[in-house]
Amino acid sequence: MQRFPIHRSIRPAFLLLILAASAAIAASAQTDVALSLYGAFSGTTTGNGVTQSPANQAGGMLELRHISNPLVGYEATYSYNRANRSYFAICPNTPGFCNVAQMETVPANAHEITGDWVVSMGLANLRPFALAGVGMLMNVPAGSQTGTSTSTRAVFVYGAGLDWGLLPHLGLRLQYRGNLYKAPDMVNAFQSTNAFTHTAEPMIGAYFRF
Repeated sequence: MQRFPIHRSIRPAFLLLILAASAAIAASAQTDVALSLYGAFSGTTTGNGVTQSPANQAGGMLELRHISNPLVGYEATYSYNRANRSYFAICPNTPGFCNVAQMETVPANAHEITGDWVVSMGLANLRPFALAGVGMLMNVPAGSQTGTSTSTRAVFVYGAGLDWGLLPHLGLRLQYRGNLYKAPDMVNAFQSTNAFTHTAEPMIGAYFRF
């Protein structure tokens, strides 16, 4: 059987290609911890005759992230912000005709824990990324206000952003995250809206890479 010498010349090039790809994947690996500040902007939600009007608030988020390669990354996050919310209804929980309005404002704190999938691409000292995940959102009434209770909701998270490396282990993280969840029910006298709501969270923070 005749052998073609071109096969032998292909082997070193193929090995070099494999080594270059392995080096690129290794260079893209990253483990970091980040702290960000954000604004929480939520829209008004209406359902079952009840209207919820949340106040815009500021908050902070802690992230622990690991990137294995451009397509495989994951993170765990905890975030906190004030979550004051007003409830308005015409005769809440009262059947039949009624024209008596009732309104109640609940000062509250929001605690969110999520696990997210992250895809990213390293370009010099920049790393754009996108993410999606799920978690738990707890709205906890503050103070000793009676007739209220904690509301726990599942939350879907999505977002995108950019890491900007300033030093070998330190950089800025700019991102936008969106939360989709059922509106919290913290006032016992009002029935549930049973409606989904959305919170937009533009963020700026710093990360430290190990």
